[in-house]
Amino acid sequence: MTNHTKVLIIGAGPAGYTAAIYAARANLHPIQLLGPQPGGQLTITTDVENYPGFKDVIQGPWLMDQMNAQAAHVGTDMRFESVETVDFSKRPFVVTTDTPTTYTADTVIIATGAQAKWLGLDSELHFRGYGVSGCATCDGFFFKDKKVAVIGGGNSAVEEAIYLTNHCAHVTLIHRRDHLRAEKIAQDRLFKNPKISVLWDTVVEEFTGNDQPVRSLTGLKLKNLKTQEVINQPFDGAFVAIGHTPMSTPFKDQLKCDHEGYILTTPGSTATSIPGVFAAGDVQDKIFRQAVTAAGQGCMAALEAEKLLNH
Repeated sequence: MTNHTKVLIIGAGPAGYTAAIYAARANLHPIQLLGPQPGGQLTITTDVENYPGFKDVIQGPWLMDQMNAQAAHVGTDMRFESVETVDFSKRPFVVTTDTPTTYTADTVIIATGAQAKWLGLDSELHFRGYGVSGCATCDGFFFKDKKVAVIGGGNSAVEEAIYLTNHCAHVTLIHRRDHLRAEKIAQDRLFKNPKISVLWDTVVEEFTGNDQPVRSLTGLKLKNLKTQEVINQPFDGAFVAIGHTPMSTPFKDQLKCDHEGYILTTPGSTATSIPGVFAAGDVQDKIFRQAVTAAGQGCMAALEAEKLLNH
């Protein structure tokens, strides 16, 4: 079966849903492929306190449900399908999914997002959202005057550790090596900050905590790789900052991407290297990675697609 649409939206996080809302309201009758995890990273985020319009803390899954309902209400045709292959070499563009369906589209908006890299420990998953986080900007406020750990040694880890000193009493950076991979200027800022200490040659073996009366992280089981010493150290929170992976695999061979796989867009635009294909949200943004910026880029992509179609 083949379906044709003026606007095909791939992905269903804040960027994808916002693009769908704007495209539908412009009477472009968009089709949206929701993918394997509609709602993206916000579906595993509990408390959201920095999305404009809500004075009280809201839940990430609820916010995504509301965006989904709004996009459907204004006329978005949503399909529970995942992209397998794309062909942007000809017009209309051709996209195949994991069902016996092929889509042709005059324009395509890619909003597949990114996934935070995790350590892969069972205890990490158990306490994710209950003291373990992958985003200091999102969750740092909840650890005001607390002691937290940041795991990692690259730019993301150093930047998150420095940011957390705005809220936390003390930040401990935990790194498996004896030197950091972050840029020198960022390292200098880290080492000069009196609220940050570093544990070198150390890995996390387990995230520890309580399940009653409420699930909460209380500390980390740490192992020194040189001495093999294992210690239990108390922490109120832990931020895993070992990087993100953009969900750009189906598009890498046809669109220009950076060395990490993020889709490259024109500055001040969501336009990619192929006219008519746009990218919004975390699949192209490795700097801000916020729901509100992703939503803004989704709006931009829909407006740019509409402008191109009108011409």
